[in-house]
Amino acid sequence: MSLLAYLECSRCQTQFEPGKVYNLCTCGGPLLARYHLKKLAGRRIRSRLDARPANLWRYREALPVKSESSIVCLGEGFTPLLHAERLGKRLGLPKLYLKDESRNPTGSFKARGMAVAVSMARELGITKVAVPSAGNAAGALAAYAAKAGMEAAVFMPEGTPLANRLECEIQGARVVLVPGSIKDCARVMRESAGSQGWFDVSTLREPYRLEGKKTMAYEVLEQLDWRLPDVMIYPTGGGTGLIGMWKAFGEMQEMGWIGPKRPRMVAVQATGCAPMVRAFQQHSEKAEEWQNPVTLASGLRVPSAIGDFLILGAVRESNGTALAVEDASMLAAVRELAQTEGVFTSPEGGATLAALKQLLADGIVAGSETVVLFLTATAYKYMEAMETIAAKAT
Repeated sequence: MSLLAYLECSRCQTQFEPGKVYNLCTCGGPLLARYHLKKLAGRRIRSRLDARPANLWRYREALPVKSESSIVCLGEGFTPLLHAERLGKRLGLPKLYLKDESRNPTGSFKARGMAVAVSMARELGITKVAVPSAGNAAGALAAYAAKAGMEAAVFMPEGTPLANRLECEIQGARVVLVPGSIKDCARVMRESAGSQGWFDVSTLREPYRLEGKKTMAYEVLEQLDWRLPDVMIYPTGGGTGLIGMWKAFGEMQEMGWIGPKRPRMVAVQATGCAPMVRAFQQHSEKAEEWQNPVTLASGLRVPSAIGDFLILGAVRESNGTALAVEDASMLAAVRELAQTEGVFTSPEGGATLAALKQLLADGIVAGSETVVLFLTATAYKYMEAMETIAAKAT
């Protein structure tokens, strides 16, 4: 099934034997899964995809789970890539697409990462998992842990939307509300994790959530009839999805699915929490922590990211960019997406359209290019923010 060869530190390139429990490298770097893809008859696998289930496990050779019995699946992945014809016509962008991640089982792209992380935890004999989360990752962990029969604990900011808190509680997770940001949640979780035996599945602090997220890139390639888009616009908090997709392109090339060309990667943040944008503009390799993060897009309220150097590297290597948008622009974009394309997305999804408008105005994106916006979650978990949109309409 899996062709997992070893794990490799993204900082010091130390290699680790698979089949063991890991968090970070001893140097503090996130670990990346590497595969025996040169042994894979990539074109043969590609021809077999149509006969496989329409979920992310269709790319199982490039995923880390060895035993099929370890897989914890709720039908995640292979979300629709929608051709945004009406919106594209309005913007002068006829090849505009929306990757609608709200169709995942828990309403967001976080289901992808947690499906693979929990499956690997099951394979490695882990029974207690924990995560700090601003909302959607917590809900996904609660769901997949419940499916796997594991214990789960989620540490969430006190201001986390009610929908996210309730889904965790109802699915049996232990919910701990913490004053402050997701960084404060992580601190409280790690203070208690060791004594209580919780395994940390935080963003990039274990190797496998990223592997689930990278499948978005595999799907986009397949759904565009084996052509890569010119630009991918991605809302970036911890950045696992962006890092994962960038990693996936290298894997695809190794299998012979694509050549050396890559899409330009655009990282979008909120003006009230934009550490990656600031670091990109300052030509820094790392991002300093953002003080007092404020944005209604809870998934973008991430003041620091352990994978900052990987995010910045992907953006720069792809000749992409990073930019920040106002909360008001996100909400206006949510309304526009709903009214032109019938897609009810989260503020983070709205941020991608707000960013696209800036890029078009600045001449960074041309009307002839193929562009994919990643709408990472459903708006139904953001009713407090949606009330703001509705109030402005009355």
